[in-house]
Amino acid sequence: MNDVVLQPFNDKTNPEILMLKLFNETSFKISQVITSSYSTSFSNAVRLLDREIKEAIYSIYGFVRVSDEIVDSFHSFNKKKLLEEFERDYYEARNNGISLNPVLNSFQITVSKYGIPDNLIQAFLNSMKIDLVKHDHKTQSETEVYIYGSAEVVGLMCLRVFVLGNENLYNELEISARKLGSAFQKVNFLRDIKDDTELLNRQYFHKSIESGFTDTVKNDIVDDVKKEFAESFQGIKKLPGNSKIGVLTAYYYYKKLLKKIELTPAEELLGKRVRIPDLMKILLLLKAYFKCKLRLLN
Repeated sequence: MNDVVLQPFNDKTNPEILMLKLFNETSFKISQVITSSYSTSFSNAVRLLDREIKEAIYSIYGFVRVSDEIVDSFHSFNKKKLLEEFERDYYEARNNGISLNPVLNSFQITVSKYGIPDNLIQAFLNSMKIDLVKHDHKTQSETEVYIYGSAEVVGLMCLRVFVLGNENLYNELEISARKLGSAFQKVNFLRDIKDDTELLNRQYFHKSIESGFTDTVKNDIVDDVKKEFAESFQGIKKLPGNSKIGVLTAYYYYKKLLKKIELTPAEELLGKRVRIPDLMKILLLLKAYFKCKLRLLN
């Protein structure tokens, strides 16, 4: 892995500074390990990013992944307490400029360096807290609030990194980033609907609560996601540098996954989790790479 890109130190010969630099680099590497362990597809896309921003995206994923695992996986533990401690420890890290938790340490560095606003982090944590108490999202508004916090703001955190401080570009691409995050999350919901309903007793789509998860309900959701993909694509084309390649790779992957979901009857989705073969993931990555390098996006 390449060296983590951090703000330059004033005295590179100071042993204390060198040890802190090593700890920070190690923190980012641990976030990278978490990313590659939990999502090979996302990790492959991140590898295509410019060296300056790659570690920052790993740190964002590490933060949201650990939060998500607390509410989704740690059933034998006090989830509420764990999430509260995780949030408290994050804010202590922000105040102190360091954390002995490597995930929080790398994330607080990224938040500080790229000016990620606290309202995005609070919106994300709020959706995680919703998962602890709410099983059914019975209205469209409830679903939208959850998706904003669990996915759209994550896209906005990443966008803060991608634009490297260009506020005009951030404002221009904000809606596209939200649309893409929403589309990704809805595809995740459709892909994971078996586990969500059977293991976690959750339903995120209000239409499926009203009339059951039928082909009609599924197709309505698919059509909605297609519109969000179309709207988000215009923003992807305006991303700077290799950020475009990484995001486009994820875009192609989720579009392919959505197509597979569209061709799978609703009843089958309730019984199995659809996947994209590894070879297809590689082909989609190559497609994104050459589309960007040859400037074939239109």
